Amino acid sequence: MEQIFLVEDEIKLRNELSTLLQRNGYKCLSSDNYEGIVEEILTAHPDLILLDLNLPVYDGFYICREVRKNTDIPIIAVTSSKSDLDELDMFHIGADDFITKPFNPRILMARIATVLKRKSGENKSMLLSHKGAVLDLLKGQVTHDGRTVELTKNEIGILKILIENKGAIIPRNEIISSLWEMAEFVEDSTLTVNINRIRKKLEEIGLKEYLITKRGLGYMV
Repeated sequence: MEQIFLVEDEIKLRNELSTLLQRNGYKCLSSDNYEGIVEEILTAHPDLILLDLNLPVYDGFYICREVRKNTDIPIIAVTSSKSDLDELDMFHIGADDFITKPFNPRILMARIATVLKRKSGENKSMLLSHKGAVLDLLKGQVTHDGRTVELTKNEIGILKILIENKGAIIPRNEIISSLWEMAEFVEDSTLTVNINRIRKKLEEIGLKEYLITKRGLGYMV
């Protein structure tokens, strides 16, 4: 069940929205601790934040900026203001969508579903998998059978190329060229070092012989 953190100080509206969200299959989280609201949001790590702009202690603009410093959780801003500048400012500081009060509940639900679907697609595109290994490009780590290891930028780039071309031999010079395009200078000997490090890290999480060396040809997974 997807979780939505509702930041709204009008108790009646918050209760109505909470009921609406739950009826539509979402788990609703909220808090009256407006001084520590950013910390509470980050601790809860919801799937989406429904954020009112006019709040006690800190306004929605501040909360949005602070949340964006730490996470890309989708944010839909909610306000009674008719100002186009408010909407523009929210998009500039990282909001994903904007809706003005009073709003049609069905439109709000549609906006929420659209933002969550878009974010889900983005997250999936940041995950590559092959033979039980899951490479998370966003977190810079690879996971297998519940065990995870961290990768360096070059290691991520190399493994990404190999998984995207799984089953095919990728020549050394092609890997080096790809990493060059990523603004990383990689010498032939450096590639060998990185390959050995990747292989060792994969073995640590149970992926022995996952990365295969084809002598004189290149590498494959």
